[in-house]
Amino acid sequence: MKIAVLDDYAGAALRLADWDGLDVTVFDDTITDHDALVARLAPFDVICLMRERTPMSAARIAALPQLRLIVTTGPKNAAIDLDAARAAGVTVCGTPSRKTTTSELAVLMMLALNRSLLPEVAALHGDAGWQVGLGRDVAGLTLGLIGMGNIGAQMAALGRALGMDICAWSQNLTDARAAEVGVTRMDTLADLMAASDVASVHLVLSDRSKGLLDAAAFAAAKPGQVFINTSRGPIVDTPALLAGLRAGKPAMAGLDVFDVEPLPADDPLRAADLIAAGQLLLTPHLGYTTEATFTLFYRETVAAIHAWAAGAPIRVLT
Repeated sequence: MKIAVLDDYAGAALRLADWDGLDVTVFDDTITDHDALVARLAPFDVICLMRERTPMSAARIAALPQLRLIVTTGPKNAAIDLDAARAAGVTVCGTPSRKTTTSELAVLMMLALNRSLLPEVAALHGDAGWQVGLGRDVAGLTLGLIGMGNIGAQMAALGRALGMDICAWSQNLTDARAAEVGVTRMDTLADLMAASDVASVHLVLSDRSKGLLDAAAFAAAKPGQVFINTSRGPIVDTPALLAGLRAGKPAMAGLDVFDVEPLPADDPLRAADLIAAGQLLLTPHLGYTTEATFTLFYRETVAAIHAWAAGAPIRVLT
C-alpha cells in the first residue's frame, strides 16, 4: 500500500504523527497541471489531502486507477468529487478539526492593521529607527461580521472582550440568531459596510457568496475601515478590492485566502505600494495552520488509513 501525503508545506506530517510500518511519500509543493499531477500520483493507492489545497475532480480520480482511498484533513472537503470517488470504488474519509484557529488569526490581523504594526516594525529596523505614526484602538469601534456561523460567533465574543460593538449580516441571518449571539443584525451588506470600522468575512464559499464583496460593497465602506477575509478568496472581487484600497475604501485590508493558492508571484495582490504603505497585509492561508490542529489532522489521517486497511473505515464522507 503506497501512500502519498500532499501539500505538506510546513514539513509537519512525518513529525506530528506515527507513520511506522506505512510506505509514505510526502510532497511539500502543489502541482496544478493535471497531467503532471496525475503522473506524480499514479503509483499511489492512498492519497492524503490537506483540506482544499489539491482538488480531486472526477477527471483526476478517473485518471488514477490505482487509487483506493482518499483521506482529507477536516470533516469535509468541497474540492473532492464524492460521487466520482464512489463510482470508482474509492473510499473517502475525513478527520476531526479544531474550531478556534481562524478566529484567532482574524483578530490578530485586525489588531496588526489597526495598530500599524508592520509599518512600525519596518520603521524601527529602517532609516527612521523608531516610531513614525499612530495606531488606532479597537475598543469602542464597531466590528461588522459578514456571516454568523461558528467562527462568526467566536469573533463576536472576541470582539466584545476587546470592547467593540458588534453587528452582523448574512443572507441567512435571522433576528433570533442575532439575539442568541448578542449582535445587532443589519438589513443589508451595504448597511453593515457603512457601519463597520472593521469588517470581517466568515462565510462558506458558494454560488451565492462568490464575488459578494464587490465594488458596490467597498463603495459603501465606512471611512477608515479595515477589511479582513480569512474565509475563501473568491468571496471577494479582487480587482474591486484593489481599486477600493487605492481609493481609500476600505482604508486597509488583511487577506489570508486567495483565488489561487499558493499565491502566484505575479498576482496583482502582491501590490508593493499598498503593502509598503501598511494598507495591505497578506498571509499564506494561516487560518488553520497551527501545531495543535496539524497534530490532530495527521494523527487522525493515520488512524483512518489503518481503519480502512483493517476493513472498517472511519469518518467516511458521503
